[in-house]
Amino acid sequence: MNIKISTENAPKAVGPYSQAIKAGDTIYVSGQLPIDHTTGKFVSNEVVDQAHQSIKNIKAILESEGYSLTDSVKVTVYLKDINDFAAVNEVYAQYFSEPYPARCAYGVAALPLGALVEIDCIAVKN
Repeated sequence: MNIKISTENAPKAVGPYSQAIKAGDTIYVSGQLPIDHTTGKFVSNEVVDQAHQSIKNIKAILESEGYSLTDSVKVTVYLKDINDFAAVNEVYAQYFSEPYPARCAYGVAALPLGALVEIDCIAVKN
């Protein structure tokens, strides 16, 4: 049975999807834009700030179910400009530690609402 996860500590979905779905011990977190849930707006127009916010949104969603970023097994990073990879990688390293989750990073043509970064995550409780 799939369970919808929703928390007020992360931005509401901007379309017909859930913040996350829990299936068994696995949580599938939808791509998180760099939206501050208190303002409903991007935290800034800087990719570093946006990366921090996207990860904070994932963290809030996971924590609402008693999970943490250390339970992450797979992360995907979408970048409007692949040249921002190094800067976002530095931000990423502040939140994830060994053993790092598996990860993909893509340069994409565009992201919803004009974001510079979007990050999704799969987490499993051991």
